Amino acid sequence: MYYIDVILPIPIQKTFTYSVTNEEANFLKEGMRVAVSFGKTKMFTALVFKIHENAPTLYEAKEIHQILDEQPLVNNLQLKHWQWISTYYMCSLGDVFRAALPSAFLLESETIVYKNEAFNNEDILEDDEFLIFEALQHQSQLTIHQVVDILGKKKVMPTVNELIKKSAIYIKEQIYEQYKPKLVKYVRLHASYNSDESLNALLEELSRAKKQRDAVLTFFQLSTTKKPIKAKDLETKANVSASVLKSLVDKNIFEFYEIQIDRINFKGDTNDLKQLNEFQETALKEIKETFTNNDVTLLHGITSSGKTEVYTKLIQEVLDAGKQVLFLLPEIALTTQIITRLQVYFGDQISVFHSKYSMNERVEVWNNVLENKSKAQIILGARSSIFLPFSNLGLIVVDEEHETSYKQFEPSPRYNARDSAIVLSKLHNAKILLGSATPSLESYFNAQQNKYGFVELNRRFGNVQLPKIELIDVKEKHRKKEMKGHFSDRMLKLIQEALDEKEQIILFQNRRGYSPVVECKTCGVAPQCPNCDVSLTYHKFKNELRCHYCNYQRAMPNSCAACGSNTLDTKGFGTEQIELELKELFPDFKIGRMDLDTTRGKFGYQKIIGAFEAREIDILVGTQMLSKGLDFDNVSLVGILNADTMLNFPDFRAHERAYQMMVQVSGRAGRSKKQGNVAIQTYNPYHKILQQVSTTNYTEMYKEQLQERWQYKYPPYFRTIKITLKHRDFNKVDTGVNWLFKALYNSFGENVLGPTAPAVSRIRNQYIKNIVIKIPPKQSLANTKNQLTKIRNTFEAVKDFRPIRFIIDVDNY
Repeated sequence: MYYIDVILPIPIQKTFTYSVTNEEANFLKEGMRVAVSFGKTKMFTALVFKIHENAPTLYEAKEIHQILDEQPLVNNLQLKHWQWISTYYMCSLGDVFRAALPSAFLLESETIVYKNEAFNNEDILEDDEFLIFEALQHQSQLTIHQVVDILGKKKVMPTVNELIKKSAIYIKEQIYEQYKPKLVKYVRLHASYNSDESLNALLEELSRAKKQRDAVLTFFQLSTTKKPIKAKDLETKANVSASVLKSLVDKNIFEFYEIQIDRINFKGDTNDLKQLNEFQETALKEIKETFTNNDVTLLHGITSSGKTEVYTKLIQEVLDAGKQVLFLLPEIALTTQIITRLQVYFGDQISVFHSKYSMNERVEVWNNVLENKSKAQIILGARSSIFLPFSNLGLIVVDEEHETSYKQFEPSPRYNARDSAIVLSKLHNAKILLGSATPSLESYFNAQQNKYGFVELNRRFGNVQLPKIELIDVKEKHRKKEMKGHFSDRMLKLIQEALDEKEQIILFQNRRGYSPVVECKTCGVAPQCPNCDVSLTYHKFKNELRCHYCNYQRAMPNSCAACGSNTLDTKGFGTEQIELELKELFPDFKIGRMDLDTTRGKFGYQKIIGAFEAREIDILVGTQMLSKGLDFDNVSLVGILNADTMLNFPDFRAHERAYQMMVQVSGRAGRSKKQGNVAIQTYNPYHKILQQVSTTNYTEMYKEQLQERWQYKYPPYFRTIKITLKHRDFNKVDTGVNWLFKALYNSFGENVLGPTAPAVSRIRNQYIKNIVIKIPPKQSLANTKNQLTKIRNTFEAVKDFRPIRFIIDVDNY
C-alpha cells in the first residue's frame, strides 16, 4: 500500500495521511493537488507533501477522491520555503498553503460558483460543463455540493476547474471590476474632406442645419491645437447634443474613432537602458563587489537619486544570465508607476502579481512563472509574490525595504516579505538587494555589523538639490490668528506661488474621511461604533458616520443621541475636509484626493496617478499612499499638514516611522530641474525628529534611536513575539490572559510584558488583550518558540480557554 501526506488549507499544524493505489502513487509527485474528503461532508483541495509506504498509526487512512493536476503546481524549493515560514512565524503549513495559492486553485465543498455574464461562447463547453453552466442560468449561484447533485457523480472538481479555465464561471472573491478595455470616443473629419473648396461647399450645404454647422465650426477651432478631439469635449464646446454629431457622421462628414486605454498587455518594444551617471555607476560597481562576499546588500540612496535605474542595470545582467528576477514593492499604488518605467526597458518580459488582479489573471501569472515562460522573467509584485513558483531566481530587489506594508498582520501567516525574501534568495542561491532612502533600523544595523553589504548613493539624479524644508509653528500661528482653516498663511503663500508658476503640489494628511470625531457641544458625547471601541469617523461626501475598523456605517444624526440638542460639532480633520477647504480657497484649480476611499477597484490608483501625471490635477491631497516612491516631475511643493499625529503614537517605532514617512513625502518635491520646497506644520517645531527631518540627517536619527532601543531592550537587539487573545466575552479573555501571563512568566521571567489592552481594545465585538515576549540576544530563538508552543498547547487543553482565539505574531513590528 502507498500513502501520501497532504497539506490541507486549514490552520492545523500536522499533515494528514491518505491512501493511494499503486498507479496513483507512481503518477503522483510532490506538489500536485488532490481532492480529499476531510471530516464528515467536507471536500478540500490538498497538496501532496510526501509519498511513502508507512500507514498512519492513530487513524485509518481514507482514500483520495481524485488527482487534480498533470504536473506539480508547487515545486520543492517552494515547499522548503513554506516550511521555513511555518516554523519561523509559528503558523501551520495549511495557512501558508492558503495564502500562497490563488483561490481558484483551492476549490472546496463550500466554494460558491457564479456565472460569468461576459461569457458567450457555449460551443466550447463539454456535456458536463454545459449542464453546470445551464444550471447557473436558472440559479444565481451554486456550491460545489450542489454541482455534485446536478452531475450525479462525486468527481466534479476537474469539471469545475475546466469551466474556470474557460472563464465561463468564477468563484466568490471580492470581484473587482471585471476587465474591460477602456475606450474613449474621438471625432475626426471624414477622409473625403481635405481641400478648402470642399470645406466651403460643406458649410454651404449645412446653412440650414444651424446646430450641425456650429458643430463643424467649433471642430475647426478646436483642431488648431493639433490634439485629438474628444467627442464629449466637442459637444460641450459647441453646445450641441450627441445626436447632432451622430447625424454628421451619418452624412459622412465626421467619423468617430476610439482609442483604447489598456492595462494588462505590456508593450513589446524594448529600449536601451538609460546611461547611468558617475555616482550611479560607482554604486552599481560597489553592489556587484559586495555581492561577491554577501548575499544581501543594502543600498541607501537618497530620494530621487535614481535607484530604479541602478536596479534596471542589475536586472538586465541577471536576465542575460537566463535567470528570473523578483521585484518587490510595498504598495499596489507603486506598481502602476514602476510598471510603466520598467516596461520601457524590458517590454513583454514583465508579469505583475498583486491582490487587485482578478482571480484568472493571478492564475495566469502563476502558470507562466511555473513554466518559466519568457513573459514571466521579471515579476513585479506586492508581498504575496514571494510565494510564486520560481524555478531559477537570480536576483530579488526589495524596493523601499523599510515599509510596514511588507509585514502581514491579518490573517496568518503573519510573515514579513522582506525577511522571507532573504530566505528565498538563500534557497535559490540568488542575490538580494534592499533599497531605501530611509532604511529600517534593523537593516542598517545588519549592514553596520557587516552581515549585509552596504552601498550609498547620496547625490540626486541630475544634481538637483534636496528640497528646502521649513517647519511652521502652528501654535504661534493660532496665537497670532494667522490660520485659515487648517492652513497657515505661510503654507497658503507657498501654494499660491507654486500655482502661479504652473507647478503641482502634494499635501499630506494621514487620516481619511472628513473628521475623526463628532462631538455634542452640550453634553460632550461622541457617537461610538457599536462593535468596536472607537468613535465613528464622519464622511461628508455621503453624509455618514463610518467605523474604519469594521466598516459599520450609519447616517449622520441631526441631534445628539444622549441629550437631544442639535449642537453637533466635528473635531480633527481628514483628507476629505482638506479637499473641500482647498476647493473654497482655490476655486479655479483642480483638486484631487488619493486615499482608501478614492482608490477602490482595480484602476483606482492608475486613474488618479495618471491624471496627476497628465497635469489635470493641480493639488493632490492624500494619505501615506503618496509617500511611497512615486515620481512626478512637476511637483515643486509638498505640504505636511499635521506632523504631530505621527510622532505621538504609542509604539516603539513611532519616531523612526515618522522620520521615514516625512523624508519620503518630502522626497516627492523638486525631482527634475529646480530645488523643491517642503512645508511641515507642527505644534512642536523643536522636536528632535522634526529637526532631523529638516536636515535629512539619517545617521543622527539612527544613532539616537539605536541608543534608545538598547536602553529599553527592543529590536534590533532583542527579538519580540506578540501574543494576542480575542473573544467576545471580556471575562473569558481576562482570565485566559492572566493564566497565560503566569505560565509565560515562569518560563521567561522579566522579559514578558503585559498583559495590556491595545489602544482600540474591542474590534468587531471581540475583546483584545496582548502580551509581548522579548528574546535577549543570547537566548535561542528555536527553544523559545518550542517552549511557547508547549504553553500554547496546555492553554488550549483547558476547556474554558478553548474558544479564545490565540494569535502569535513573531517579529510583530
